[in-house]
Amino acid sequence: MKRIVFCTIGSLGDLHPYIAIARALRARGHQAVIATTDRYRAAVLAAGIEYARLRPDEAEFGGLEAVAAKLFDPYRGPAYLVREMIMPHIREQYEDIDAACAGADLLVTHPLTLAGPLVCAKSGLPWASSILAPASLMSATDRPLIASAAWAHAVRRLGPAPYHVLRRLAEMLARRWERPLDALRAELGLPAAHEPALLRGQFSPRLNLALFPRLLAEPQADWPTNTVLAGFPRFDGMSADTRLRAELDAFLAAGDPPVVFALGSSVVMLAGDFWDKAIDASARLGRRAILLTGTPLSRALPAGVKAFDYLPYSSVFPKAAAIVHQAGIGTLAQAFAAGRPQLIVPVAYDQPDNARRAVGLGLARSIPIRKVTAAGLAAELGRLLAAPEYAARARDAASGLDDGASRGADALLASIS
Repeated sequence: MKRIVFCTIGSLGDLHPYIAIARALRARGHQAVIATTDRYRAAVLAAGIEYARLRPDEAEFGGLEAVAAKLFDPYRGPAYLVREMIMPHIREQYEDIDAACAGADLLVTHPLTLAGPLVCAKSGLPWASSILAPASLMSATDRPLIASAAWAHAVRRLGPAPYHVLRRLAEMLARRWERPLDALRAELGLPAAHEPALLRGQFSPRLNLALFPRLLAEPQADWPTNTVLAGFPRFDGMSADTRLRAELDAFLAAGDPPVVFALGSSVVMLAGDFWDKAIDASARLGRRAILLTGTPLSRALPAGVKAFDYLPYSSVFPKAAAIVHQAGIGTLAQAFAAGRPQLIVPVAYDQPDNARRAVGLGLARSIPIRKVTAAGLAAELGRLLAAPEYAARARDAASGLDDGASRGADALLASIS
């Protein structure tokens, strides 16, 4: 029996893939531990997985909404995340991961648990990295759309050579941001890093587990060695309670399939008037709608519109006429699995690149959330719903998905066999 530790921070999209793989490991008779922030302790334990605390907690930065507003600034968000949230607490992160790894056979890191590789280098514990979205691979031949650098979009279109220059600039910036990590490495007596931990240094020589399907990104020659495409490991919480399930079933039975609007677990905190625009767009189209709002709406809802604070996406996405979402990787995985056409309203980080890839597959349309209006939503949804090829391609994509949790569990076990 193996004991495998996963360390992760971020939104539910940064947690659920590891819960899915951890459950697959448990089904094979192995132990799994998830080290993450205290906000997710109950969710990890409810899924039957051992929990370990990983600092810092969002409360230290002023609460979830304050953090989300800074994190999802399209230009300054990455700097805030790394320089204000991660690096000042890198020693705490190291201590917590080190404690969670007692008796472990393997550590699996998230791209932002930067102290994890140091724990393994110091202790000799085997290390595997995970990659949640294709953008993290920074391939020069499958160039991602970098949300925080709009000027770089033109460089992306010029080809691999200019992109290498762009990547070199990113490395220089990462080196400056990572000085606290370098200081910790020196204190531990470890050699200096050859690559920035935020870029190529996040990858393990043992195993790099890509938690998305080939459909989203074909393997590239410049991907790190020992990269395994597992597919989407899908988990979206436990089942809805009996009351919510009854409300959902009653609404679905009362009319045509609705358009489902969802913004994930983080962007939902920045929704602003998005729900008003969604309601208006649905009325313009004469469509019913379900809103997954995260918190209760204060306004009265018109007939044909139902709002839920929370529903597991797997319970409602497959019943949708179309899904409107932000393209966080966890939400995208559930939308792909549902086999329904998508209108994507990306905000930041990997979301614009994820949206670009879904649009390229012919199963989605996209409009940046900052450009969303009720009229624009209605127009894009109208085009999506009027063209049956979107739905057909969405069904084809769903039918080709692998069981990412099982494939991921098998790859991890094979790496330490």
